[in-house]
Amino acid sequence: QLQASGGGLVQAGGSLRLSCSASGRTFSTYVMGWFRQAPGKEREFVAGISRSGGSTLYADSVKGRLTISRDNAKNTVYLQMSSLKPEDTAVYYCAATRSIWLKPAADEYNYWGQGTLVTVSS
Repeated sequence: QLQASGGGLVQAGGSLRLSCSASGRTFSTYVMGWFRQAPGKEREFVAGISRSGGSTLYADSVKGRLTISRDNAKNTVYLQMSSLKPEDTAVYYCAATRSIWLKPAADEYNYWGQGTLVTVSS
């Protein structure tokens, strides 16, 4: 089970840190990802991180502004968001996949959190 938190309202240029905590003792065996869905748009990949945390993958639209990380001892994955833009406004979801590879496709992920809303005002 995945539980995302940390969303809220922030002004453009501001920062937020999202967290996603996982239950169970197998967190370190899952590749983790963050996705987002803006109103009227399809869900899109934001960032992914390997099981050890040694490899990451980002959507071009967020490179240099968002950073994914994980703490396997705490069963938690993070998304540090900086230099936020109004177009970053969306519901953000964390997800886990049993695949050993970093994958940007949503249908590769087996488990999903409930989502946390990020609103960036201009």
